[in-house]
Amino acid sequence: MSTAPEQTRKRRMPRAERERQMVAVAEEIFADRGYLAASMDEIAERCGVSKPMIYEYFGSKEGLLVACIRQARAHLATATTQAVIGATDPRDALRRGLVAFFEFTDAHRRAWSLVLRNEAAVAGQAAAAEVEAVRQEQVEINIALFTAFLPDTAPTDLEVAAQTVVGACERLSLWYVGRDDITADQAADHLTRVLWGGLDALADPR
Repeated sequence: MSTAPEQTRKRRMPRAERERQMVAVAEEIFADRGYLAASMDEIAERCGVSKPMIYEYFGSKEGLLVACIRQARAHLATATTQAVIGATDPRDALRRGLVAFFEFTDAHRRAWSLVLRNEAAVAGQAAAAEVEAVRQEQVEINIALFTAFLPDTAPTDLEVAAQTVVGACERLSLWYVGRDDITADQAADHLTRVLWGGLDALADPR
């Protein structure tokens, strides 16, 4: 017959699973209430844990926000890199990446709101740096993609193009997530038409 301590250990949630639970709950509360109004007591209660346990896992309220943003960053990187596999030309690759980006904003609206809104700047330097890391990772993904299709283009031109795409995506997503009459494919088509002229000039600079 099992002892009470053994039964308690069996019911205990593994650390990785508990972290995912905390991040999921925190993401929802941060997005709904805003960083400053979000309560660590509420997050702890929703997770069924003590507040000290959350601090043990993440160090601080800002650390928990950083974990939320970092998870969104990983999901976005996976979505955009996998989307362009099998692209046949630069325009096809660009559009595939844009569709994946806008589909991500649909599937992860709460997570993306933490990146777009000024929550990170309010939270502190670590959170703001994590948001910038999201942007920079997407820039690097775009540079690698453009390099593969435009190997003779100057590195500076590729970096400018990559930075422009990331900025345009972020800005258009603010417009896109507020509309119900535009699909991810349509948003990608709009932005592809706007951006392709500059990228096409890099491909054929005559």
